[in-house]
Amino acid sequence: MTLTLGFSTCPNDTFIFDAAVHHKIDTEGIEFELFLADVEELNKKAFEAEIDITKLSYHAYAYAAENYVLLNSGSALGNNNGPLLISKRKIYPDEVNDLKIAIPGKYTTANLLLGIAYPNTKNKIPYLFSDIEDAVSDEEVDAGLIIHENRFTYKAKGLKKIIDLGEYWENKTNMPIPLGGIVINRKHPKDLQLKISNIIKRSIEYAYENPASSLEYIRRYAQEMDAEVMKKHIDLYVNNFSLDLGEEGKKAIKLLYFEAAERNLIPEMPDNLFI
Repeated sequence: MTLTLGFSTCPNDTFIFDAAVHHKIDTEGIEFELFLADVEELNKKAFEAEIDITKLSYHAYAYAAENYVLLNSGSALGNNNGPLLISKRKIYPDEVNDLKIAIPGKYTTANLLLGIAYPNTKNKIPYLFSDIEDAVSDEEVDAGLIIHENRFTYKAKGLKKIIDLGEYWENKTNMPIPLGGIVINRKHPKDLQLKISNIIKRSIEYAYENPASSLEYIRRYAQEMDAEVMKKHIDLYVNNFSLDLGEEGKKAIKLLYFEAAERNLIPEMPDNLFI
């Protein structure tokens, strides 16, 4: 059986999926047809239910939950790994509502967290996540919402942190921050859904047990990312919640949706979010 699989080119995703897509583990007869893209493009594909299995932002899942169910494995949750709001000049948090802000996509979890923290921000402009630092440096915008590896590079470019939205979330809730998840189309039977979740878990376990094995695949898409930044990126976004959401992970995800729904930032969602 061949299933379409979408994930990003970021090191955490290539680390997670390398063993599965290259048959370094037993995939139980499953072949994967890959679609690699920026997370916002993956989000939009999910809205059209075009892919069998895909990475998406937890924000985007609120708009795709009718067609997809969350897998137990492959998610990016954790502590101290949230999006950062940055600027070129010193800006105080009480000024944020009046800023022109570059965001990494309307349906990213970063944008949802910005909406929870600052529901009155109005002037938000979508950018490719990797272009946001330059947009801030070039003063195209007053501030930028950065994700992924940019949290490790902005200081070297002379940019300043306004607020860490991960810290904001953790201080507010005392819970890990849900960023991205892996979903499978609800049209597939339950036993296949569980099989895919277990394959992803084994793929992550293999990557941990054989750390050199995935390096070539990660580097192929990491472009000119510094090796140390690449390692920090993986360490930050791949953890025990990636292996299994568990009760704490599921509770954090439900709380994110509760906070968003309280502010009318997402549509009403089904009760059965998890396999």
